[in-house]
Formats: sequence, C-alpha cells, structure tokens
Amino acid sequence: MDQAKIGRFIAECRKNKNLTQAQLAEKLNITDRAVSKWETGKAMPDSSIMLALCDVLSITVNDLLCGEKIIMENSNQKNEQLLLEMAKELERKNKTIWTSMRAIMIVSMTALFAGILIAAFLIPEGIWQLVTILGVCVVFLIPCFYALKLEVSVGAYKCKNCGHEIVPSYSEALWAMHRGTTRYLKCPKCNKRTWCKKVLKK
Repeated sequence: MDQAKIGRFIAECRKNKNLTQAQLAEKLNITDRAVSKWETGKAMPDSSIMLALCDVLSITVNDLLCGEKIIMENSNQKNEQLLLEMAKELERKNKTIWTSMRAIMIVSMTALFAGILIAAFLIPEGIWQLVTILGVCVVFLIPCFYALKLEVSVGAYKCKNCGHEIVPSYSEALWAMHRGTTRYLKCPKCNKRTWCKKVLKK
C-alpha cells in the first residue's frame, strides 16, 4: 500500500470536486491539517471516516486504498487483500511508534533522576549545583517534546462525549492538560472539551 500514491489520489479527487482542504475537512468534521497529512502521504484517513470521505469524493473504498480508480473485476478480492495489508502495516507502525515513545520516556526519566542525584551528592552546594540541576531538567524536556510528537503522530483521541476521533495539532496536544496519554481537548464535532483517550486505530 502506497501512502504517497493514496495521498495524491485524495488531492486529485478533492480538486475534481472543486473543494479546498478546509472545505473537505469541514464536511468530515476534522481539521484541514489532517487532510494535509493525508495528501502528503504522512497519514491515512481513519477507518471511522473512510466511508464519509469516499462519499464526498464519489469514490469507493477500494479506489481509495488502491490510490486510483479501479475496474469492478476482482475488486472484492483486491479489497480484502488491501485491507489486510493496511491492518498489518498500521499495526506494525503503531506498535513501533508506541514502543519508541515509551522507551524515550523511560530513558529520559532515568537520566533525569540520575542527573539530579549526581548534582545533589557530587557537586558542592552553590551556583554550579543549581546550574547543573537546571541543565539536566532542560535536557530532559527535549526528548519529552519528541515523545509527544510521536504520540500525536499515531492514532487519534476519542471524545468522551460523542465518540468522535480527534487528530489535534502538535501545539493543541502540547498545551492540553493530560493524564498519561489522555488529554483534555475540544472536540470539533460536539464543540465540547472532554478528557479524550488515545486510541491506536490510524
């Protein structure tokens, strides 16, 4: 499955319908940033909105997954094969990203505590001890921001109120209150802020 090809196909179909990315996003109750990610091959449309997307673009799910208009002959067989490939590929990608994110956080937390302990016991009290501790904390934040980027890049956040799956921007996720991977976000569908749980479906 070629994400770049699928992205180009989505862009082509959107333009054939004389829709901007913002207009397509509005019809699907998502952000135009999500549409941009599809069209550049950085992400795939979520399964929950694939049918709606195909309806707006007047294409079939099979067309979408192939990245081109296809003939009806053997379409069922090809569709099953593509869905299986898609499921395997996304599962592998999600697991890899999720594992990487957790590994980064574990290593960062370990390094933070080790750095603070070293500064507290091996560096004499004074300005250099304070500078060292502050430096360790700053260095700790860098991988945290990267881990958040990984978290945002995979899956979506499910609105507790209406069940809509939200794909926030990096800045929206960064400034949202959170408990682990559950974030307090505003849903574009019901317009309410709720605690949205991370779901790995993209």
